[in-house]
Amino acid sequence: MSDVIDIAPSVAGVRIDLPQPYLLFLGDADDTTYLKTGQGLIDWAPGLCVAEYKCAGAAASLGLPVMRPREAYAAGARALVLAAASIGGAIRPGWIACLIEALEAGLDIVSGAHDRLADDPRLKRVAEAEGRRLIDVRSPPPGLPIATGRRRSGKRLLTVGTDCALGKKYTALALTGTFRTRGLAADFRATGQTGIMIAGSGIPIDAVVSDFVAGAAELLSPDADPAHWDVIEGQGSLFHPSYAGVSLGLLHGSQPDVLVLCHAHGRERIVGLTGYPLPSIGRAIEVTLDQARLTNPRVRCAGVSLNTAGLRAEEAEAAMAALSSEWGMPVADPMRPGAAFDRLVDACLA
Repeated sequence: MSDVIDIAPSVAGVRIDLPQPYLLFLGDADDTTYLKTGQGLIDWAPGLCVAEYKCAGAAASLGLPVMRPREAYAAGARALVLAAASIGGAIRPGWIACLIEALEAGLDIVSGAHDRLADDPRLKRVAEAEGRRLIDVRSPPPGLPIATGRRRSGKRLLTVGTDCALGKKYTALALTGTFRTRGLAADFRATGQTGIMIAGSGIPIDAVVSDFVAGAAELLSPDADPAHWDVIEGQGSLFHPSYAGVSLGLLHGSQPDVLVLCHAHGRERIVGLTGYPLPSIGRAIEVTLDQARLTNPRVRCAGVSLNTAGLRAEEAEAAMAALSSEWGMPVADPMRPGAAFDRLVDACLA
């Protein structure tokens, strides 16, 4: 991973002008479970992360220097990023004073929340008075098209999953970086707020009206040179009762040539919905390929990206080897570079 991941060129209608680098705002989080956006930025664009700032009494930390907004501005930061997530994507009332302090210190604010920054009259008033920007990356571009289903030139890879929050973004980023290292033309296509903040472009698929999800995916991965790869960040899961609709629209609009199935080792049930068991690897591949064939009959699954977080190195190696033997395809954790991941990359490019 490099200091700044340069992985997404401008795509018409989806480029976002984000002020950088960032002061990461951790809100009132007491543990890192709610800091997914901040952790993603540190993992994939550490050179953009100047410091962290949080509400008084908050216990969570991402290990960055702690600075107040004026200190961070003096250190080079030009935007405060909401690195914390709240239930329902809300901007919590207890955060407002901290956000106002950032605006008054000269920082713009970048948010991936569902709530709109300018909907808070206090933030809007201070931003206007200070000449600062309130940037909501979870706002899709206007005029999104209805999908046509037309076959596009170029090659496309989509990461899909047995559940949410198990590594689809990290897998897509790792594959993009490795494709480029091998001398291939490849671009990461972000579909979620953290990916957009890392790449500087993308479409927040979960904020798109359902009729336009597939069209947004078509816009995100347009016609390209036949040898060019678009590596598209997956969202949700076809097996998740809450988010399967988003996943299906993204699948159809992406028209992937290659799928990589993402799965978390040891996870047996949908997170937050314990009454729903995860599908087997075989079932997940079968259903996903069947649905993907609507817009690309030649789609194939290259292998499995296995999230082995929490396992020791030897345990992870054993788990990947066992699953690879069981399903007859490469299985690798993209956060553990080595022979297994190289085999997965080879299968994607075969």
